[in-house]
Amino acid sequence: MEVTDIGNKEEGKVWHRQPTPGKGVLVTVVRTAQQAKIVRFLHVTFDTTGDSFLAGDHHGNIYVFDISRNRFRLVQKTGQACTALAFSLRRTTEFLVALADYTIKCFDKDTKQLVSWMRGHEGSVSSISVHSSGRYAISTSSDTAQLWDMDTFERKRKLNIRQSVGIQRVFFLPLSNTILSCFSDDSIFAWESDTLSCKYQLPVPDCGPKVSYKAFAVTRDGKSLAAGGRSNLLHLWCLDSKQLIRVIQMPTQVRTVRQLDFLPDSFDGGASQTLGVLSQDGVMRFINIHTCKLLFHMGSHDDAITTATVSPNGRHVVAIMDNGSINVYSVQSLTQELNKPPLSRVAVVSGGGADQDLSNLKVKVRSGVIQRGRQTQVKILTPPACFTAEEKENELPAGLNKKRLVALLKGFGEYPAKYRMFVWRSLLCLPENHAAYSSLTDKGLHSAYLTLQDKYPIKSHKLQRGLQRVLSALAHWAAIFGEVEYLPLVAFPFVKLFQNNPMLCFEVVATVIVNWGQHWFEYFPNPPLNILSMAENVLAHHDKELLQHLVDCGITSQLYVWPLLETLFSEVLTREEWLRLFDNIFSNHPSFLLLACVAYITCCREPLLLCSQKEDFEYFFHHRNNLDLGAMIKEAYRLMGSTPADIHPRTLLSDFTPLTKGQYPVFNHYPEFIVQYQSREREKIRLQEMEYLRERQEVSALHTDCMRHQAEEEAYYAQQELLQNAEEQRRNILAQEEEKLTQQRTKLAAMKRELKVKELQLLDATKRRFLKHQQDLRASQVQRLDQEISKKMDLRERETATAVQDLEVRQMELEAQRKRLEQHLFKEQERVGREVEEEVEMKMRKAEREEENYTELLHHTETNMQALEESLAEACQLGLESDWQREVGGRLQQVHAQQQSNRGRLAESHRQTLAEEERLEDTMRDDAGRKWDEVMNSRAQLQEQPLSSAETDVQRQVRVVSPPHRPIPAPSVSAGPSAAGPDVRPGPAPPLKQAQTNMVCLNSRSPSESTSTVFSLDRGRAQLDSSERNLMKEIRELRQKLAARAREGGSSPSVLTLSSVSQ
Repeated sequence: MEVTDIGNKEEGKVWHRQPTPGKGVLVTVVRTAQQAKIVRFLHVTFDTTGDSFLAGDHHGNIYVFDISRNRFRLVQKTGQACTALAFSLRRTTEFLVALADYTIKCFDKDTKQLVSWMRGHEGSVSSISVHSSGRYAISTSSDTAQLWDMDTFERKRKLNIRQSVGIQRVFFLPLSNTILSCFSDDSIFAWESDTLSCKYQLPVPDCGPKVSYKAFAVTRDGKSLAAGGRSNLLHLWCLDSKQLIRVIQMPTQVRTVRQLDFLPDSFDGGASQTLGVLSQDGVMRFINIHTCKLLFHMGSHDDAITTATVSPNGRHVVAIMDNGSINVYSVQSLTQELNKPPLSRVAVVSGGGADQDLSNLKVKVRSGVIQRGRQTQVKILTPPACFTAEEKENELPAGLNKKRLVALLKGFGEYPAKYRMFVWRSLLCLPENHAAYSSLTDKGLHSAYLTLQDKYPIKSHKLQRGLQRVLSALAHWAAIFGEVEYLPLVAFPFVKLFQNNPMLCFEVVATVIVNWGQHWFEYFPNPPLNILSMAENVLAHHDKELLQHLVDCGITSQLYVWPLLETLFSEVLTREEWLRLFDNIFSNHPSFLLLACVAYITCCREPLLLCSQKEDFEYFFHHRNNLDLGAMIKEAYRLMGSTPADIHPRTLLSDFTPLTKGQYPVFNHYPEFIVQYQSREREKIRLQEMEYLRERQEVSALHTDCMRHQAEEEAYYAQQELLQNAEEQRRNILAQEEEKLTQQRTKLAAMKRELKVKELQLLDATKRRFLKHQQDLRASQVQRLDQEISKKMDLRERETATAVQDLEVRQMELEAQRKRLEQHLFKEQERVGREVEEEVEMKMRKAEREEENYTELLHHTETNMQALEESLAEACQLGLESDWQREVGGRLQQVHAQQQSNRGRLAESHRQTLAEEERLEDTMRDDAGRKWDEVMNSRAQLQEQPLSSAETDVQRQVRVVSPPHRPIPAPSVSAGPSAAGPDVRPGPAPPLKQAQTNMVCLNSRSPSESTSTVFSLDRGRAQLDSSERNLMKEIRELRQKLAARAREGGSSPSVLTLSSVSQ
C-alpha cells in the first residue's frame, strides 16, 4: 500500500508507482502541515463519471483527485472547515461546499472562481442533495431544509418543523421528482418537488426496538430504500409498493449503523443488490440484500473508517479513516476475495433475538464464504456436568478461568498484548449495557467538562473528545464525578486504550472506581484519609525507618501515596509498565492497589532517604523514576501475603463486584450535601459566566456596530468626496467639451463664411461672365443707348440742382427761424433785465431817500451835538452842577441809541433786497433754460428729417457757418464790511462759472460747441453796496472829527467824559 503525502502542494500525482493488482487499497492520501501535524480530511464526494472525487480538509482546502489520470490539484481555499460537498449535475465543473459558518458556496473547479454564495441556514448543513436534472438542490440542517434553484441560486422553498422534531435527512430520489424527508421521530414522508404536496408516508414497525434512523441509502433506479440507526437492524422498503419488505439483522458486533451506501453494478440496471453498512466499530461490511450474505468488508478496529463514498460506476470506494487520511479502495480487488480458497475456520455469525411479529421479515446475516475441498472439522468443547464452588468463583465470561489466568500472569509477568483487552473485559466482567450507556451519552456533554481542553490540553482531538464523552457519562451517572478534579487523571489512560470503544472505556473506569476506588469519596472534597492511613499503617509495619524519615521531613501520605492513587501510576510509569501493573491489579483483590503503592515507596527507599525538601518529594512522585517494575510487583505480592490481618487493607475493602447488567448500579458513596452545594455553586458560576459572556458579546456587538457605522460614515464621506471629484471632473470635461464645441462652432462658422464667400465669388464670377456675355451680345445696343443715357443724365443733373436749391432755401429758412428765436430770447432777456433794473433803481431810489433822511438826521444830530458842546462849554465855564451834565449825557445816549436803531433798519432792508435779487435770478435762469430746451428740441426735429441720396451729396457741399457769440461778462461786486456796525454784511456775488453754465448761446451749432452768455443781475446790488460804503465812510470821518475836537479841548474833564461816551 502506497502512502502519498500531499503536504502543501497544489497539484501532483496521486500515486508514484502503479498499484499492484489484487490489493484492496490502491493508495492512502495524507496531508501533513507544519511540525508533522496531520490535517484531517472531513468529506468526500464523487462526480457523475466516478473517475474523480472532491475532498475537503479541516483547514478548508478543497482538492480534486482524478483517479483515471493519476492527478490531484487544489481547487479552492475556503478558510474554514466544510460540512458537506456535492457536484452540480448540470454544470460539471461546478461544485457546492457547505461551510462551518452555515453558508453554501458554489465554485468552479477549473477557473477557481466563486460562482454564488447562498445564505439562509441557522445551523450546520449536514447534507446536500442535487436533483438528477441538476436544476434544484436541497440542503439539510438539524432544524430546516431549503430548496435552491441552481440556475439563479435563489431559495425557492423552506421546510420548517417543530423544535421537538428534528430533521435527519432530506434528499431527492433518483430519476424522479420526489423528495424524501426523514425526521428524528422515525417518520419518512415523500413529497412532490414542484408543488411540495405530500405523496405518501412509508410504514414503520410499531413493535420491536426503536431503530432511530440515522443512515439512508437508495438504489440508482429509485425503487428501494434502506435505513438504519442505533441498532443492528436494517429496514428495506419497496418504494413502488410503499411497503416494508425486509428487516435485516446485522451481526452482534454491529450496534449502531453510521452510514449506508449501495454498491452499483454494471449489469444490474440500477437495482443494486450490494449494500455497504458502516458501523460504530469503523468497519464497513458489504452484504447482499436478497441473500443476506456478508460478501466482504473494509477497515478494522485499528484502522477504523469514519465515512465512505461509493463511485457511481461502482469501481472505487473512497473512505476517510479515523486518523484523517483517505483510503482509495478498488472494488474489483475486494470482490476477488470471494473466489479465494476458504479459511481454515468457518465463523457463523449468530444474530440476537428478533421480535416475534417481525419474524417473517427478519433475516440473519451469515458468512458468505464458500467451503471447498475437505471440510474443516470444528470441535466444540463441552463443559463438565458439575462445578465446585471454587471453580464457579474463578469462572469468567467467554470461557476463561481466573485461576488459570493468574497462573499465566505469574509465569510470564503480563498477559499477551494481543489478548490483553479481551482478558481485561473478562476479568472485570463488563456488562456492555448499550442502552444504558446510550441514555447517558444522549444527555450530551456535562457542563463541568465543557472547557476541559483549557485545563488539560491534548493534541489529539479524537482523544480529547473521547475523554470528554467518558467524563460526561460518569458525571451524568453520579453527580460527584462532575465535581472531582482528579477524575480526568484517573480516566485518561483507559480512554487512550479504549479510544475506539467509548462504552467499554466507560465501563472499565466505572468498575475501577466502584472496586479499586472504594471509600475514596467519603471525605470529599478532601483526599481519602482513611485509605491513606491504611497505606501508612502498612508502610509503618514493614519499613519504620522510611516512615520516620518521611515524618521528620514533614511529608504525609497525601504527598507520597495520594499522587500515585489519583493518577493510577500513569505519571510515574511508562505505557508498558503501566499495562503490566494493571494486569496484576485487575487479577487480584482491590487491596492490591494500595499494596502496590507501598511497594513502589519501599522499592524507591534509597532515593527517598536522600530527599529532605518537600519540593523534591513532590517532584519524585509526579515524574518517572528508575524502577524495576518486576521487583515492585514481587514486593507487592510479598506485602499482600505478609501484612497482618488487623492492618491489611483486605479487611477494610470489599471484594470485587462487577457492574450489573441492563442498568448501572447507583453510586452514592459520597457526601451528597457537599456535592450538591458545589454543583449549585458551579451552576451559579456558570450562569454568571454566561451572563458575562452575553454582556461581552453585546459590548462586542455594539463595538462592531460602532466600527461598522464609522466605516460606513468614512465610506460615505469618501464616496461623497469621490462624487465631488467626479462632479468636478464632469464639469471640467463639460467645460472642455463646450470649449471644443465652441471652437468647432467657430470653425464651422468660418467654414460657412468661407463657403459663402466662395459661393458669392462663384456667383460674382458667373455674373461677370454673364454680363460680359451680355455686353458682347448687346454692344450694339449700348451705342444706341448712349445718347438716351446722356439725355437722362442731363435731366438728372437739373433735378439735382433743383433739389440743391430747395435744400438751400430750406436751410436758409431754418437759419432765419433760428435767428428769430435767438432775437426773441434776447428780447425776453432784455425785458427781464430792464424790469430787474427798474426794480433795482426803485430800491436804490428808496435807499437814497433813506440815506438822505439818514444824512439829514446825522446833520441834525451834529447840529445838536454842536449845540450841546457849546452848552457844555458854557456850562463848564459857568460852573454848572453835575445834574446838567448827566442830563446832557442821557440825551447823548438817546441820540446814540437812535443811530443804532437806524443802522439796524438799514441792514434789514439790505437783507430783504438781497433775497429779492436771488429770487429774481432763479426765475430768470428757469425761464432761459426752458426756452433753450424748446429751441434744442425743434432743432433736433429738423435734423431728423430724412434726406434723399441726391440731397445728401448736395448737403455735403453746403456748410452753414454761424458766427460765435461771445458771452457778456458780468462784473462781480463784492461788498466789504461796513464801518458803521459789524452786523451789516452784504451777500457775496454769484461766481462767474455758475453764471456761464446757466446762460447758453443760441448761435452755437451744437450744445457742445455753444458758449455761455453771461447776463449780470448784480448792478443794483453793487450800487446799493457802494452807497452804503460811502455812508459808512462819512460816519467814520464824522466820529474822527468829534474825537479830534474832544482831544483839543482836553483841559476840561467834562469834555473828555462826553467824548468817551460818544465813542
